[in-house]
Amino acid sequence: MCFVITASAEAEGAFRALADASRRQFVTRLAHGPLSVTQLAQPTSLTLAAVVQHVQLLEASGLVTTRKSGRVRTCSLRPDGLESVEGWLADRRRMWDRRLNRLAATLDERSPWLAD
Repeated sequence: MCFVITASAEAEGAFRALADASRRQFVTRLAHGPLSVTQLAQPTSLTLAAVVQHVQLLEASGLVTTRKSGRVRTCSLRPDGLESVEGWLADRRRMWDRRLNRLAATLDERSPWLAD
C-alpha cells in the first residue's frame, strides 16, 4: 500500500527551505532576534553571496523577512512562518492517532486475553 502525503504550497516551500542544514541554522539563530546578512555569514564558511541566496530562499518560503537600511540588510524570522508546517504536522498526528486507536481497538476485540 502506498500513501501519498501532500502538503500545502506554503508547507512545501518551508520544508524545501528547511531541508538545508545552513538554512536551518539561520532560522535557529534568527529565533533569538534579527541579524544582518553579514552577521548570519560570520560563523559559517559560506561566502556572503551564498548566504544572500539562502536568505532569499528563506524569504521566498515565507520563513524570513528582510529590510534594507542603507547598505545593511537585516533578516528577521516571521512569527507565522512555520504555521503551515505546524498545521501539516498536526494533521499527520491526528491521522496516526486515529489509525493507532483503531488498531488498538481491533487488537482488543480479537485478543481479549491481552487486555488488562
